[in-house]
Amino acid sequence: MVVNDAQVDAAFTNATSTLEHDYTTATVLHFQLEPVNALAFQKDGRWEIHTGNQWQSLILPVLAKALGVPEMQVVMRTYLIGGGFGRRLNGDYAVPAALAAQALGRPVKLVWTRADDSRFDSPRSPSVQRLRMAFDGQGQVVGMQHHASAGWPTQVMFAAFMPKGLNGAPYDPFAISGADHWYTVGAQRVRAISNELANSTFRPGWLRSVGPGWTNWALESFMDEAAIATRLDPLAFRLRLLAGNGKNGVGGAARQAQVLQRAAVNAGWGSKMPADTGLGIATTFGQERDMPTWCACVARVHVNRSTGVVRVEKLNVVVDAGTIVHPDGALAQVEGASLWGLSIALFEGTEFVNGQVRDTNLNTYMPLRMRDVPAMEIEFMPSTLPPTGLGEPATTVVGPAIGNAIFAAVGVRLRHLPMRPADVLAGLPSSPTSRSAT
Repeated sequence: MVVNDAQVDAAFTNATSTLEHDYTTATVLHFQLEPVNALAFQKDGRWEIHTGNQWQSLILPVLAKALGVPEMQVVMRTYLIGGGFGRRLNGDYAVPAALAAQALGRPVKLVWTRADDSRFDSPRSPSVQRLRMAFDGQGQVVGMQHHASAGWPTQVMFAAFMPKGLNGAPYDPFAISGADHWYTVGAQRVRAISNELANSTFRPGWLRSVGPGWTNWALESFMDEAAIATRLDPLAFRLRLLAGNGKNGVGGAARQAQVLQRAAVNAGWGSKMPADTGLGIATTFGQERDMPTWCACVARVHVNRSTGVVRVEKLNVVVDAGTIVHPDGALAQVEGASLWGLSIALFEGTEFVNGQVRDTNLNTYMPLRMRDVPAMEIEFMPSTLPPTGLGEPATTVVGPAIGNAIFAAVGVRLRHLPMRPADVLAGLPSSPTSRSAT
């Protein structure tokens, strides 16, 4: 239990109306450009492991145990990682290189094929989430609940790293961050649930944006649905809940409201759109609630009613990350994060079949292609506050913005990632009458 306000049950019991929806996401592979690799050899009585790695202290004890030597006899030489994004947090690929070098008595360089890299990946777990909201007689939000279930990478790979929740039980913060949002929603409950089936079926891993990759998909889709249920503009609804309550020393909800407003202005929010074209909005904050980075996105999409294909025409992204130290580097971070978020939203996703990942190469696993890259307008809010992180937030804000834009364009509400053309077609109304009832 991450948030558990005392009056949440009473808020729902006494509510005039409630809203409830479930959201799901598929398994996502890392598919980093460079397949994992390592070089291992023994020199002067010590084992040297040359590899790209994001968390040396996690794998070094494993290497020592595998080789049957003290940790002081293992030296890791770390190189540029060739793309990690969470895959190289666990350096498991160094172990077979080391064992082969030990068995052969000579240096061994290991490079996995793309298919083997996929089979041994520690992918982002699929997730299931249920969100509920309670309203009083005036349509004001008086309570909210967010329950999220997924495989817990920290539980599987480094359980001692997990903090204890409000109920005294350890939980994986990297599986629930983002659900403890900055909106003022009355009494609130946020609960993280470990999916033991996922934990035992494969090795869940951290992927760029970690928990907010699924929690923000659900949260920002649900905020749109709540706005529509109360007959409010989705931007106005969010701004009403970002009234500045729960401030911290770096601005809290007020700064999130500012990036929302700015993104809406840049995208022409409220303007008339061509047929089957819509704008969708979403917002988020840093990887954790106390990371003072704020991000908002407005996606403009066109939906082909004949094929179900969603074409993202433009992304307007606004970020407040304090002082921007290196403008080109900051722009590259947000561009890359936004495009990865788009890729996960519309293209990427797999599943496990008979204990093996279904898609192991680019003939079936389909990340974003160059032809599908939209126009992007990215703005950084001027600030003299300390600089903060930029690698994660834009990854999580694009997906729900696209989902909300699809609804604005053709009235189809999608609650699963990735959003495939077949899902769009299945949701399209067959007649004007049925559309008006959607």
